[in-house]
Amino acid sequence: MRRREFIASVGAAAVAGPRGAWAQQAALPVIGFLSPRPPGVDTHLLAAFHQGLKEFGYIEGQNVAIEYRWADFQLDRLPTMAADLVRRRVTVIAATGGTAAASAAKMATTTIPIVFAAGGNPVKEGLVASLNRPGGNVTGMSLFTLQVGPKQLGLLHAMIPTATVIAVLVNQNNLDSETQLEDIQAAAPTLGLRILALSVDSERDFEMAFATLVRQGAGALLITGHAFFTAHRVQLAVLTARHAIPTIYTLREFPMAGGLMSYAPNIADAHRQVGVYIGRILKGEKPADLPVMQPTKFELVINLKTAKTLGLTIPPTLLAVADEVIE
Repeated sequence: MRRREFIASVGAAAVAGPRGAWAQQAALPVIGFLSPRPPGVDTHLLAAFHQGLKEFGYIEGQNVAIEYRWADFQLDRLPTMAADLVRRRVTVIAATGGTAAASAAKMATTTIPIVFAAGGNPVKEGLVASLNRPGGNVTGMSLFTLQVGPKQLGLLHAMIPTATVIAVLVNQNNLDSETQLEDIQAAAPTLGLRILALSVDSERDFEMAFATLVRQGAGALLITGHAFFTAHRVQLAVLTARHAIPTIYTLREFPMAGGLMSYAPNIADAHRQVGVYIGRILKGEKPADLPVMQPTKFELVINLKTAKTLGLTIPPTLLAVADEVIE
C-alpha cells in the first residue's frame, strides 16, 4: 500500500470508528425508568430491577440503555417526566414506586409499553382492563392484596397483646383506602380489637391524628400503604417514638427509618419482576398478553432498637418468622 493510501485509510477508520460506535449506541433499546422516589435511596430495588433484566440477557450499557427520572416524592413532577421520556422515544417505560408513576406514564402514551409496580388495585385505578387480560400498552406487578391489612393487624396484636384499641391511618387520596379499612375492621373482632380510623391527607393532619389516638386510648397503630406516608416516614417515626405508640407499616423503609416493624409484599422481588417483564417485551412480547402479576413473597422486618426504646420484648414467635431484624 502506498503511503498516501495508507494515511487515507487510517483517517477514514478514525472518522468511521466514533460514528460507528455512536450508531451502535443509538441502536440500543432505551428503557425509561420513572419513579416518585429520590435517587440513591433504593439501591437494593434498583439492583433487583437490573437482575430481572439480566435474566433475559439485558445489561445496562452493553445491550440496553436506561433513562432515569426521579421525582423526589414531588408527585406533581411525574407527568412532565413521563412526557419527557415519551418525547425521547424510549422503547419501554418502567413505572415503579406506586400508582402515581404508572398513571403519569399511561397518560403520556398509548403506544409505548409500560410496566408498573404499584400498590393500588390496577383495575380500580384504571391502569388495566383486568388482571388476566390487561389490554392496551400497560401491565406490571400489583402489590395490592387484601390479605396484608388483617395480617398486619394480627402481627401487631401478637406484639402488643394488651392493646385493645388499634388506630389505623389512611389517606383518602388512595382509592383503595376504604377497601383496606373495611378489611381491617372485619378482621378486628376475631382478635378482640376495636379499630380507630383516622384520615391523614396532608402534613398538617399528623399532630391532630396522634393527639386523637392518644386521647382515644389506642394501644398501637397501623399505617396503611401510600406514597404520602412513605415520603413522611422519618416524621412518622419521630411522632410514634414521641407518643410511645408501637406501629406497623407497609414498607421496610419505615423500620429502617426508626419505625417498629413492617409487613408487606417483597418490594425488591416486585422490581425484579418488572425487569423480567421488560426483558420479555424487549424480546417481542406485548403488554396486552402479559397478565398483571401479584405478590407471592412477603417480608416481616422488625427494629429491635425501637422495640427496646418502647420497652417491648419481641415474642420469640415473631423473631422466628422475621425476614430481617434491625439491631
